Amino acid sequence: MEDWILGIPTPVAMALIALIGYFLGKRNHRPVSAEQAYARRELKRAKAIVKQLEEISREVRRNLASHQSSIAHFKERIVLMSSHENETGESWQTLCEEAERMLSPTMRLSAQIANAYDEVRQQANLLMTFTESRTDPLTGLSNRRALDDSLESLFAMKDRYELTFSLCILDVDHFKKINDEYGHLEGDRVLQEVASLIDNCVRETDVVTRYGGEEFVILMPSTDLAGGLIFAERVREAVEQRLKVTVSGGVAQASNTDEPQTLLARADSALYRAKSRGRNCIFCHTGDCVQEHPASDSSAATLAHENAEELLEEVRSLEKMLGQRESDKAASHQQKQAETV
Repeated sequence: MEDWILGIPTPVAMALIALIGYFLGKRNHRPVSAEQAYARRELKRAKAIVKQLEEISREVRRNLASHQSSIAHFKERIVLMSSHENETGESWQTLCEEAERMLSPTMRLSAQIANAYDEVRQQANLLMTFTESRTDPLTGLSNRRALDDSLESLFAMKDRYELTFSLCILDVDHFKKINDEYGHLEGDRVLQEVASLIDNCVRETDVVTRYGGEEFVILMPSTDLAGGLIFAERVREAVEQRLKVTVSGGVAQASNTDEPQTLLARADSALYRAKSRGRNCIFCHTGDCVQEHPASDSSAATLAHENAEELLEEVRSLEKMLGQRESDKAASHQQKQAETV
């Protein structure tokens, strides 16, 4: 006689249990969503910031501990001299020499603390990009306010330590057409995809912001103009290959005469040239003039070559068609002559 479980035959019950287990397992192993992937990247970035702050703190503590020992020794010498008022000028000379020896590490410590202050300030600006008031709600990237704070910090570091950095503006090509033809929801989805791709291409120390509309600004510390161009071209190629849109870009390196607005203006002028050039390319502002990135130029040359080949093929086809038409016309003329005769 067949066994029953809860009024159901045992084989049927076991099959149902296996089926339920299969669907539960499939549900638990579902692919990681875009939101989860973004959260993991942000968590990784936060850990890097905390690690940097810990290293700065350890360095300052180590230097302070060493300097505190020198101060304690110097203080003991002063107390000892005070208790022997009849000491000769020789002891005073020795004390002056010790003070001179301690002056150099004291000045070094002062510079290190100032440097640590600037580094902590820079890391604090990176931490501020996690706050809601400095985050773009659509893309999850930093917003214009976070960009202004980060630019101020990078210019302060540049002025104090001559640390270079570059700025890149990327703009989604024909974005208005996307909104007009497919609606704003599709436009928002495109912006989110582009933002996610850019965020995957940058380093942990870079700052990615949504500058406004379909424009994105990337700050790249310790990066010269050549490095900024390499990054921008890499993003341009990735967008072209993986997404259904293209981007144009303008890159500029901060100079000694720059301030935040002038640096943004130079990168924006390079972007404008890329747009007028035909889009899907990268231009840079060297400080003196605007130039096209060589890789973009070679891409344009390749495209021109392909267009020329297509045009040549069309000409050949047209010549063939005209030749056939002349041949048919001659044959028709001969036939009429034969009929007349």
